[in-house]
Amino acid sequence: MNLQVEVGGLKLKNPVMTASGTFGFGREYGEYIDLNKLGAIVVKGLTIKPKEGNPPPRVYETPCGMLNSVGLQNPGVDAFIEKELPFLRDYDVAVIVNIAGETIEEFAYMAKKLDIDGVDGIEINVSCPNVKKGGMAFGINPEDIFNITKEVKKVTQKTVIVKLTPNVTDIGVCAKAAEDGGADAVSLINTIAGMAINIDTRTPVFKNVIAGLSGPAIKPIALRMVHEAARAVKIPVIGMGGISSFKDALEFMIAGAKAVAIGTCNFVNPNCTIEVIEGIKQYMVLNNIEDINEIIGSLKVD
Repeated sequence: MNLQVEVGGLKLKNPVMTASGTFGFGREYGEYIDLNKLGAIVVKGLTIKPKEGNPPPRVYETPCGMLNSVGLQNPGVDAFIEKELPFLRDYDVAVIVNIAGETIEEFAYMAKKLDIDGVDGIEINVSCPNVKKGGMAFGINPEDIFNITKEVKKVTQKTVIVKLTPNVTDIGVCAKAAEDGGADAVSLINTIAGMAINIDTRTPVFKNVIAGLSGPAIKPIALRMVHEAARAVKIPVIGMGGISSFKDALEFMIAGAKAVAIGTCNFVNPNCTIEVIEGIKQYMVLNNIEDINEIIGSLKVD
């Protein structure tokens, strides 16, 4: 049985990854699962300087999901390289670093700094909905996506993945902009912009007003967008958004995703990624599938 997939030149032992912002830097979940079993770890989004993030409250439960407004809290790229990367180097797992800049120059600076041993890929975050600068402001403009991708590709030899926002009218155009800019793959979707209101105070729950919705509630939207992106580009697509079981993961792969990333489910079930991997294996055995790649893009549409 072959579970190995290739994403933009990056060979993964299986197609199950973690979604940035939901798995810390790996260390947080290392006590609960064997990190060596994962296809890849995508670490929490990094900025050039340490970032405190947004004021509380930062998370709010919704039916079948959650809103978050963390605001990219992180120790900064230098602290990651010094304190977190050595830990990850001890594991046999691909490490993909998510970067979030406020300017094109910041993205390029971090990508160049991370062009080092122990880092296997760079995920360009142009899709975060709960920061005031950068983030989704870049991701809704195909020209910005193209320019950021192009500049990052100039300074790194690592696999470059562009994380797309769902808060656009045509995801295919955005995916194509990333491909034209030289991206090795695209990942989608990030959280969907939403909000919540306290009816007693008649004020927004979050100081930023707008937050990001994730969890099972967004899966049908994510699945549709992954299908559209996979039809729009020739580069690999990494699918995510509400995956909480191996069946969910297989739906994304049948729709065209080369790999999948699990996010919010990690908060509910720290073992979710491992259960998804084992579930995919069992599905392959029951259906006499020797190679996971036979499933990818196998959707039958009349």
